[in-house]
Amino acid sequence: MTPVDRVVYLGPDVGAQAARGALGPAAEVLAVAPDPAPLAEALADARGLLDASMRVRVTDAMVEGAPRLAVISCATTGSDHIERGEVARRGIPVHTLREDPELLGGLTPAAELTWALLMACARRLPAAVRHVLDGGWAREAFPGTMLRGRTLGLIGCGRIGGWMARYARAFDMQVLGYDPFVARLPEGIEPVPLDDLVARADFVSVHVHLSGDTRGLVSRKLFEAMKPGAVFLNTSRGAVADEAALLDALRSGRLAGAGLDVLEGEPDTANHPLVDYAREHDNLLITPHCGGNSPDAVRVVCRRAAEKIRAALEAAP
Repeated sequence: MTPVDRVVYLGPDVGAQAARGALGPAAEVLAVAPDPAPLAEALADARGLLDASMRVRVTDAMVEGAPRLAVISCATTGSDHIERGEVARRGIPVHTLREDPELLGGLTPAAELTWALLMACARRLPAAVRHVLDGGWAREAFPGTMLRGRTLGLIGCGRIGGWMARYARAFDMQVLGYDPFVARLPEGIEPVPLDDLVARADFVSVHVHLSGDTRGLVSRKLFEAMKPGAVFLNTSRGAVADEAALLDALRSGRLAGAGLDVLEGEPDTANHPLVDYAREHDNLLITPHCGGNSPDAVRVVCRRAAEKIRAALEAAP
């Protein structure tokens, strides 16, 4: 590190504090607003970028305008919001938490949010709460799905899928799993082909990284094959599912509901077709990619992301 290198930070305040602790006095951590203009301005003289937000697309133009930028470290498992042309041309490393499976193994907020969405869909909680606030008290209008004896289908059985299976077993549910990248599924998950999973599951939950292999993995064909009345959950990445097919499945009544923490094109979602649908229908719940946003977890992942920046800058000429 040269004296007082600048590291630009995007994310919650608690993460900035953790990053400062990990980087020490040799680096100035500059927290900036999650907007393109202030980010581009701050990067102009920065040596590192620590992104715990994913709310701003990091473009090739931004990187080109940051001649001293030497490393990008994301306190997230994904980095598809970062354009790769300029960073690849300059050989700038882009680190993510996918490099830290042991650390991730103990972090549960994303799985907990997924389970919260599952239960909220099963019991129509937002609609029931709104009904009471509007002066109603008609419990017969909100029949709930009993989870005991139902089937959870997991597409992706890694860290988050494994936690989901634990929660499901606590509710006495059967758990099916599909994951061609995991040689041995966690205990209590019955391995099945993907077509079989969607045909049998009452709740289908997706937990895969976005890649060329998984983009559009939950296709229109799979949505059309899902068990009538099933609930679909996606807290991984929006592009993993065919969102137009999901919308059609909700409109037709094929799916009873859906809970999403991700949308393709986020954070520019004001005119997203699924958001428009959710404004008028209570069987679609959407949260703003906040699954991992727990202060306890943010401190841990931002410290680790900052450690990677420190190592890179100390090794740089």
